[in-house]
Amino acid sequence: MIPYKSTKQLTVKEFRTPFYTKSNPMRNLYLYILVLFLLTGCQSPKDKPAPGSNLHEFTLSGKQVTVYTTAKGTDLMLSKTGTPGLTPSRQPLETEIFVVVNPGITFQNMIGIGGALTDAAAEVFATLPPKKQEELLTAYYDPERGIGYTFARTNIHSCDFSSTSYTYVSDNDKKLKTFSVDHDRKYRIPLIKKAMEAAEGKLKIFASPWSPPAFMKSNNDMLHGGKLLPEYADAWALYFTKFIKAYEAEGIPIWGITVQNEPMATQTWESCIYTAEEERDFLKNHLGPTMKREGLGDKKIIVWDHNRDLLVHRVNTILQDPEAAKYVWGIGFHWYETWTGGQPMFCNVALVHASWPDKHLVFTEGTPASYSRENMTDWKNAERYGQSMIHDFNNGTEAWTDWNILLDMQGGPNHVGNFCVAPVHADTATGELVYTPSYYYIGHFSKFIRPGAYRISCAPSRSILEASSFLNRDGSLATIVLNRTGKEIRFNLIMEDRQVAATIPAHAIQTYLVR
Repeated sequence: MIPYKSTKQLTVKEFRTPFYTKSNPMRNLYLYILVLFLLTGCQSPKDKPAPGSNLHEFTLSGKQVTVYTTAKGTDLMLSKTGTPGLTPSRQPLETEIFVVVNPGITFQNMIGIGGALTDAAAEVFATLPPKKQEELLTAYYDPERGIGYTFARTNIHSCDFSSTSYTYVSDNDKKLKTFSVDHDRKYRIPLIKKAMEAAEGKLKIFASPWSPPAFMKSNNDMLHGGKLLPEYADAWALYFTKFIKAYEAEGIPIWGITVQNEPMATQTWESCIYTAEEERDFLKNHLGPTMKREGLGDKKIIVWDHNRDLLVHRVNTILQDPEAAKYVWGIGFHWYETWTGGQPMFCNVALVHASWPDKHLVFTEGTPASYSRENMTDWKNAERYGQSMIHDFNNGTEAWTDWNILLDMQGGPNHVGNFCVAPVHADTATGELVYTPSYYYIGHFSKFIRPGAYRISCAPSRSILEASSFLNRDGSLATIVLNRTGKEIRFNLIMEDRQVAATIPAHAIQTYLVR
């Protein structure tokens, strides 16, 4: 069981393939296969482990199953709830509920799971007593005593979750001679360094800009949208490289960047609009070449970094241009298409993965709700994490990033009042930490799915259960099962020629760890 329960307890009462030609008799077969994949949410196996590796040689022999459970209305929070025995499996009946796992069928290789190290998180962290700072770092980054985060996002100068709007250069410094990250040395850089230390050097960090400096924009304002002026495209591209080099001079390696946070949203906070063609051309003609020229061609460049709804259009536009595509490592996406109603558009993630299988998918941001005391304890927020992570992973996503790791009891600080909930909140007056249900739900993934793991074949027999399964490089197997219904569900977990008789409580998530 994770030892960090809240010290202030809350009551939780287009199809693209070289075979797509009329002259090719295999055309219909390939089309059929693609449609089948999209309808079922399944993907073709990718990056299979090499013969002779631990993954390839997985066996259940001599291994034990341990169950960890988080359930609404109980004290179970990532708690160890059993060590059920493995028994010989049999042909299941249509009337039975089961989850079937096949470790012999592998899919994408996992990169990591984590959260954003923003100014807001860093400023709140700085108010905590040393023991509480250590507690938070352990809770997030220790794989044994915490939930083992290995992935992080940070902002390139200010974002909404900063106390003020700021840049790294003086106004109208077109040649960037004044560039300095001094602002970040007070709060954010110290937090990132401590997180890296707590993660024992296993923390991959990517950075995103919310807006260029005001003088580079059509509206002369970092806020309220606007666009990058063409005459500043080279300077803005160089700005990225200066940020990376400055952070690395501080001892913080930057693994990758995104081109622009939410490039189709005009916000009251830092924002900048790029059409698909504009993002493509900025990457192709400015950012990509500049990164290469500055010796940073090995950094991962992620495009889009916005919601699943326009994901397919954006990716098609950029990747159909070979000169732009050569700079693209992957595609990032958020989940806010559901904030105005409807269901999460996991089908778009699946289509992008099937259309462009050589590119990587990363969930780059998500927070479940605007801030209120009620939203902090709303179990539906935790279930949203569970649902999204299962289906995003099942559709090819390789890394998953939550938004702020820590906020205060008002859901900030935030210089435009865009307050949100986080997995952990801090009472800055008392120094106490509040762990929400979302923290534990994320932990069912981050703690047991380690970098280098492979997603493996996993499918429930009924839609009342949602599940995903992963094979770690140490030979352990983790299957996450989610029950968003209001009733307890009995099912069999079938793995190769063995099965486990299982029960999942109402509104609960479980991890079945085999090792």
